[in-house]
Amino acid sequence: MSNAKAKAVKDAEPAPIDEDEGGAPMTFWEHLDELRKRLVYCFVAFLICAVLTWEYRDPLLDVISRPFKLAWASQGLPNQATLHFESPQAAFIAYFQLSLLGSIVLSAPILFYQLWAFIAPGLYAREKRFVIPFVLSASSLFAGGCYFGWRVAFPITFNYFLGLAGTVGGGEGVTITPTVMMGEYIDFVTRMLLAFGIVFEIPLLILFLSLAGIVNYLQLIRFGRWFVLVSFVVAAIVTPPDITSQIVMAVPMLILYVLSIGLAFLFGKKPTEAQREAYRKSKEKTKPA
Repeated sequence: MSNAKAKAVKDAEPAPIDEDEGGAPMTFWEHLDELRKRLVYCFVAFLICAVLTWEYRDPLLDVISRPFKLAWASQGLPNQATLHFESPQAAFIAYFQLSLLGSIVLSAPILFYQLWAFIAPGLYAREKRFVIPFVLSASSLFAGGCYFGWRVAFPITFNYFLGLAGTVGGGEGVTITPTVMMGEYIDFVTRMLLAFGIVFEIPLLILFLSLAGIVNYLQLIRFGRWFVLVSFVVAAIVTPPDITSQIVMAVPMLILYVLSIGLAFLFGKKPTEAQREAYRKSKEKTKPA
């Protein structure tokens, strides 16, 4: 075979696939179609889990009301802890909302997988292999945040609020009696649990930002003083107005942020010399004269 023919055959062969390269770029409409497909999968998974959690609504209510019952007893309130509903359909709506909350927690691994599947086309081949660690860590952090809210934050919050009940002005004074509505209780619990679940995703989010080179551990250290303010502002927005509940959320956020700095240091992209120099200059400016 002549050299010209050999060269033509070699040029006709497909180029080897570089595992470090991502797939072919997707068009805007392909992105929309992929988003639609992932949302459909999420909805189906969420619906199936909602049907399952509806069947176990009574045990679920017993679990999430346990901190309330313990706080009621610890405050020495009369009789047993009771949840009321103000209209015939109110209990059904409350149970329905509870089943949705349980469905979010139960379907979290599937939801996180669909999120990964949506962003995977834009990742390198070596990065796509982290799908299982991502799903497991994201689901564990979310469940851990919900458990922390139920196990730590709820007892503190309910003890504080129920501690406001009692008699004001002595024996002839006014008696303040708590009347807690079932729907309002489940709404409060839902907002708190989702808030803690999302907050506990901070290390995973910052880790991916550091792996992508968007942030590094030096930038996170410099932003630390501002994150203290951000954590207390977020806690003030999503928690009840008492300072105790705000501290219960803000302190874990700060601990998770410190953990995120360590993860960015170990696994994230290293800062450039220019970024190191900027960090050194910022430290010199903050030194007392």
